[in-house]
Amino acid sequence: MSVRGRFLSGLVTVAIALAGFCTVGALPAAADSATVQYVALGDSYAAGQGAAPYLNEDCLQSAQGYPELLDSQEGIHLRANKACSGATTDDVTDSQLSALNRGTRLVTLTVGGNDLDVSGLATLCLATPADCAAEIQKRLLLLPALGGDLRDLYAEVADEAPRALIVVTGYPHLLEATAPFPPDLIAALNFATDELNRTIREAVAGADATGVNIVYADVIDAFAGHGIGGPLAPFINPPGNADAFHPNAAGYRAYRDAILAVLPDAWLEQAQLV
Repeated sequence: MSVRGRFLSGLVTVAIALAGFCTVGALPAAADSATVQYVALGDSYAAGQGAAPYLNEDCLQSAQGYPELLDSQEGIHLRANKACSGATTDDVTDSQLSALNRGTRLVTLTVGGNDLDVSGLATLCLATPADCAAEIQKRLLLLPALGGDLRDLYAEVADEAPRALIVVTGYPHLLEATAPFPPDLIAALNFATDELNRTIREAVAGADATGVNIVYADVIDAFAGHGIGGPLAPFINPPGNADAFHPNAAGYRAYRDAILAVLPDAWLEQAQLV
């Protein structure tokens, strides 16, 4: 073949390769346009602790956690799951927000429980009931500061993902009234959960009032009767193991359903088109 022929042949080869590259590169973009890009943030309840086996040992993320369950829903693509067991509000701010960008259209966030060490509180109260009231009071005194931290966090999430809908979840009651523990102890622990949820809900309302696209997903009703010692199938791991006071697989399905309930179909369809 002549030099000119080899040159033309090379151009054709390069053109075919470039055409193939462009075609292959365009497919993911087309697929992405039909889905909402989703990022999960938060603590062990967001990671899926309590529904082993785990996808990793450092954060105890589970394929049965609610982020992975939402990923299986039509129109939602879990682009990043940064949720990690033990994470506090500061941890989310410091190490999880980097997963967000302008392409993020949905963010879920469960955090605040570790700021008060709710699991540790439940363990202490069941082991030494006499110390429970004083420990709960210590946690309640932390709530005003936590509310401020949460409002700041929600604003930062909105700054990093300005086109996203932010769904913030609360926490369930751990113990049912029928659990084999003193009734006043059960009432006190559930009251502490209610106060934590109230703080989260008010922080969400405060962020919403400033223009942040944010909603609150309550899970109290979804877990009613399914707590520890309840009459219905359990949604929470009982005390006595490493995953105590965390949801099981059924509990995370309840979380998924509560989140989906605050995602109007109209919003999902609109987000897919934009």
